[in-house]
Amino acid sequence: MPDTRAFRQTILLAGLFCLVAGCTQKNEFAEKHRSNRYEDLVALFEEWRSFQKPPLVEGIFDYSAPARAKQHRELAAYQQRLATIDTSGWLVAQRVDYHLVKAEMNGLDFDHRVRKPWARNPAFYVMLFPDQSDVPAREGPVIHGAIDLWRYEFPLEPEPAAELAAQIRAIPKMLAPAKSNLVENARDLWLSGMRSLKQQSADLSALANKVGDAALLAEIQSAREATEAFCAWLEKETPSKTGTSGVGIENYNWYLQNVQLVPYTWQEEVTIMRRELARAHAALRLEEHRNRKLPQPATVASAEEYDRRFNEAVTEYMAFLRDEEIVPIRDYMDAALRARIGSFSPAENGRREFFSEVSYRDPVVMRTHGYHWFDLARMKSEPHVSRIRRVPLLYNIFAGRAEGLATGMEEMMMHAGLFDARPHARELIWILLAQRAARALGDLHMHSNEWTMEQAIKFASEWTPRGWLSADGNTVWFEQHLYLQQPTYGTSYVIGKIEIEQLLAERAQQLGDAFTLERFMDELNTAGMIPMSLMRWELTGETRMAAH
Repeated sequence: MPDTRAFRQTILLAGLFCLVAGCTQKNEFAEKHRSNRYEDLVALFEEWRSFQKPPLVEGIFDYSAPARAKQHRELAAYQQRLATIDTSGWLVAQRVDYHLVKAEMNGLDFDHRVRKPWARNPAFYVMLFPDQSDVPAREGPVIHGAIDLWRYEFPLEPEPAAELAAQIRAIPKMLAPAKSNLVENARDLWLSGMRSLKQQSADLSALANKVGDAALLAEIQSAREATEAFCAWLEKETPSKTGTSGVGIENYNWYLQNVQLVPYTWQEEVTIMRRELARAHAALRLEEHRNRKLPQPATVASAEEYDRRFNEAVTEYMAFLRDEEIVPIRDYMDAALRARIGSFSPAENGRREFFSEVSYRDPVVMRTHGYHWFDLARMKSEPHVSRIRRVPLLYNIFAGRAEGLATGMEEMMMHAGLFDARPHARELIWILLAQRAARALGDLHMHSNEWTMEQAIKFASEWTPRGWLSADGNTVWFEQHLYLQQPTYGTSYVIGKIEIEQLLAERAQQLGDAFTLERFMDELNTAGMIPMSLMRWELTGETRMAAH
């Protein structure tokens, strides 16, 4: 029998040797890369953004298991390099940039450890996007090489037609290895992913009707056939998909705090959303009682009326922002809103999708949410001085600021007097808030694996007033699917709004008589599309996040 004491000492010494060796290697690494220069952070950011993309193999991005594992291993070196940068003495804005880069790296780590969209989520392989998103980058996990169809002007000239054909040619090539990549067992993601892929087939069909170039038509047909074959494979594999799709509460909390930089937990957000849902419903009933003797406004009923009233809504809203000194006005703002007016659509069986139900009753209401288009126009016309903030943050880290301010403007403009002459419009504001809180609870309870996606849809539909969010409509399905793919996104509208309200209160307290709403809004715009916790640090000097 061996001498156990000597054996344990040997193991202990061996472990100590490994620890010392590891520390020595880390110290050598730290000494080699140590820096206190902001320029080195920017340079690392550029390298990081290039590294974040999967490698190209025969013209397509490689999402295979070996390639993913290799990237995850190599991520540690980037995180170590970031950790060697000493931000002591930097401006707060520069230290904020440091935390943005750190959050992005955490986002990739989370994808590899938990979310794994390439292995769990068939919708990840959707490549064709006909419509522009209203936030800096498309919501949810999006495959590299995705096609922004909205960037093309039809009818196509020969050069853009050839470019689009080359992009669409990648669709069958990406779908072929997807069958080997999708190895995880997440039933709701699987089922909703089929819906998304079927929509891609329909979008390809619609695209084919808009083009006449023979080579492009051939690529579209090939992509559609590949998409439909992929859908058939998904259908065949469905019976084997029985697992949950949520990330779990512990992972949700980690994602909130380390990627989205939100200073709340899953449980705190549940409490907040329940309170906001009750507040919205109670306020709506009081508003309805107040307005009970007033005639209901007529809904938009024709294309001519639509064009007139929606353009008048932009004019009214822009005049309000200017005359009431709410936001510093830029030349591009009016055009940004008018470009998103859209066109009239008749109701189907007496119903419209949720946001049309709101807009067709009072077009001004959703112009307030159109702050999104101001944000995008600003990013293009007035690029941020920081290279790191000049481009959209990865992993939807911008969500709290983008969705929070757009949502917050609805209620803030109501309180500022925008709807004083049309009291029924105030009812619409509370309906919007109720819908945001109800769908956010779906996000939270799907990711805790307490609700299925179907249950989240049912809850959101039932708790949205007036039956305007139909459980079989496109809106509720799109939203809950997005929130299942992108944890915390469903809560970002209300949480971001609350954080902005908190910051407004703190900034007013800090500035005293020097505070104005226009100054506050200008500060938000100038800071860029960053998490509200970092915005708070930059504007007030206070932070709830651990400063490096």
